[in-house]
Amino acid sequence: MALSRSVSVYSPLNRSSSPLIPSFKHNFIFPNYPCKPSKFTQHPLCLCSSSSMDAPPEGYRRNVGICLVDSSKKIFAASRLDIPNSWQMPQGGIDEGEDPKVAAIRELREETGIASAEVLAEVPYWLTYDFPPDVREKLKIKWGGDWKGQAQKWFLLKFTGKEEEINLLGDGTEEPEFGEWSWLTPEQIIDQAVEFKKPVYKEVLTVFAPHLQ
Repeated sequence: MALSRSVSVYSPLNRSSSPLIPSFKHNFIFPNYPCKPSKFTQHPLCLCSSSSMDAPPEGYRRNVGICLVDSSKKIFAASRLDIPNSWQMPQGGIDEGEDPKVAAIRELREETGIASAEVLAEVPYWLTYDFPPDVREKLKIKWGGDWKGQAQKWFLLKFTGKEEEINLLGDGTEEPEFGEWSWLTPEQIIDQAVEFKKPVYKEVLTVFAPHLQ
């Protein structure tokens, strides 16, 4: 139902006043988020060298994450259809033998319809998060495999097209995942994410901070 309400018509230019996204009275300061994963003891974060791109941690599904920014340095996020009030940056699995950067561009197009984007930077190591038990069980059925969580390579992309290009029906090759979209601040990105992804999001935005100032 959220899909029919918004995917074909929801393309605002400035959503800071949208009732769907809460406003924040404090500023997001990147230096407050250290790169050391030990800060996030409740949500284990694994930093893994990218020297072996084909060998992420065993038991984790290979995945890419896309931090897409507009000309105002706001970050693209969309609300999940399957998790109420949860917003996330685009992400998706890496196909067998596929280069992670190619996968990032493909996943962005499949999930958002966006093809007008250029790669600015990447996190030079794998980041992992574990699935909560209930999520793991659901995905075991959906994917036909039992994964501890996801090992992700993250890329920073700049949106170079017009907002009319954004279509949450995607390119028609996959089932829609999102109901609404918005350009958010780094602070909003973290606050609106599901808990088990927050440590990864903090790390990603710390690494990309020089490009978001």
